[in-house]
Amino acid sequence: MSSEIQLANELIDFIYESPSPYHVVSNLKTTLNSEGFTELPLTSTWKLEAGKKYYTTKNDSALFAFTIGQKNIAETGIKMICAHSDSPGFKIKPQPEMLAEGKYLKLNTEVYGGPILMTWMDRPLSIAGRVSLKSDDILNPKTKFVSINRPLMTIPNLAIHLNRQVNDGIALNKQIDMLPLLGMLNDKLEKDNYLLNLIAEELKVDAAEIIDFDLTLFEYEKGCVMGLNNEFISSGKLDDLAMVHAGTKALLESSNTETTQMLCVFDNEEVGSGTKQGAGSPVLKNILERINFALGNNTEQYFQMIYNSFMISADMAHAVHPNNAGKHDPILHPVINGGPVIKIHANQKYTTDGDSGAVYEMICKKADVPYQKFVNRSDLVGGSTLGNVSTGQIDIRTIDMGNPMLAMHSVRELGGVSDHTYTTKSFVTFYNLK
Repeated sequence: MSSEIQLANELIDFIYESPSPYHVVSNLKTTLNSEGFTELPLTSTWKLEAGKKYYTTKNDSALFAFTIGQKNIAETGIKMICAHSDSPGFKIKPQPEMLAEGKYLKLNTEVYGGPILMTWMDRPLSIAGRVSLKSDDILNPKTKFVSINRPLMTIPNLAIHLNRQVNDGIALNKQIDMLPLLGMLNDKLEKDNYLLNLIAEELKVDAAEIIDFDLTLFEYEKGCVMGLNNEFISSGKLDDLAMVHAGTKALLESSNTETTQMLCVFDNEEVGSGTKQGAGSPVLKNILERINFALGNNTEQYFQMIYNSFMISADMAHAVHPNNAGKHDPILHPVINGGPVIKIHANQKYTTDGDSGAVYEMICKKADVPYQKFVNRSDLVGGSTLGNVSTGQIDIRTIDMGNPMLAMHSVRELGGVSDHTYTTKSFVTFYNLK
């Protein structure tokens, strides 16, 4: 097995074991703990030492890991890679059980972010997320994570015989058409509190202990390497767990002990980043301040640190579509396995400018990695990402980039095997700069 295929399979395993943002962070914590990182609760007093490795989390769904260099952080700044833990999909509403025709048991859901709805139809789905339990401390409920590791439900399409226009294009109603079918009622299966009882059984707790939950649907089937020459990665959540995985690998593989490196994994990018654990909140700014002061530096040195820092905002990018090349810029056509993509937007939905773009280009050249550039068609509105949101809180030099992919926001996305290696190499090279 080639090293590229091996790394791609590691990514597929990571995604499969991370069906919710809570599981993403939990799995990252396990990895970081095994690599000698020390957890710093946000509510504790921080004491940091040069040469040591640390991480902290927010809301169980965002994580910030950093290694403290031997050199003065005010003079070297921090090299940061930022990605996000969430993906578009469906969140389960409270009291979700719904009865249809006296026999079908459905779940009431709400769309999260911007999924391609039709791709979620007729697939085995399951449930994962966070469950809040009773606690003696009312302000701090107990927390457990749940992932039901079996195909549990599906969202069935309407047969073509009942909808002859289906192949001409239809508008799917999020409240009517997108509710998953969970099972059939019988003498042993009661409608009320079925989900709570199911979760309680999975967690081995009394259902009465469950106070609330943050549960989402996920595709049950595991991703795979595919293609004529095993060149593609087919998996859900490549956006943006591919960048989370590459950033984590790079942080662990970096041999640079002189300067400070950081990996930021935010939540809620898919819904605008405006939460307490999102890139639009002060969470990163607050953490950077705490790092600065815990190292004995003053406010002036904090600002020096900020202006000596550099951030890579790593979120997946669009490859040119083989069947719809006309949807892309007439000149700039990034392709899968052509290398990481530098994302540019005149109106600054991406933070890349001539300065920051040049930095990442030189990083790729140093890493011996190809790179590409992406700009939207001038008459199409594109999406935004972490970079321009986070720099609204803290003014760090930033570039937006990501691996090229097809079917972004589908339940099953398509990326490149070689691209994952290319980006990981570029990230290691970035962290190793002194």
